[in-house]
Amino acid sequence: MRRLTILFIDSDKNAHEKLQQALGEGFVVQGVVSIAEAKRVLSIKVPDVLISEVWVGEESGLELCRYVRGKAAFKCLPFMFLTSLSTLQDKVAGFEAGTDDYVVKPFDARHLQARIRLLVRIKRLEQHAGV
Repeated sequence: MRRLTILFIDSDKNAHEKLQQALGEGFVVQGVVSIAEAKRVLSIKVPDVLISEVWVGEESGLELCRYVRGKAAFKCLPFMFLTSLSTLQDKVAGFEAGTDDYVVKPFDARHLQARIRLLVRIKRLEQHAGV
């Protein structure tokens, strides 16, 4: 099975290490520390999944999500927030911005892996169905 590629956006370098450890060998993780860098990477190559913190330094992951959802080229790109923001208001804001999933830190590695694979499967089905 092909390893899924993930673009991970978080200003905390420790979060990058934790995610790579949690995902292990089944995933290729490219980490960036700013929204601008994420947009640059997206303009070059679209990953299988995009995972972002809600706040990336002083930048808004919600705005990144809206940007992604506003681009036809990224219509079927699975977007997940992986964040420490855990209130109902935070989650609703994420979903209203267009995220497909919202996972709160700390997370269980197997649970996160399963959710990522589910997102990819759902988006591929949507793509084939022309949704």
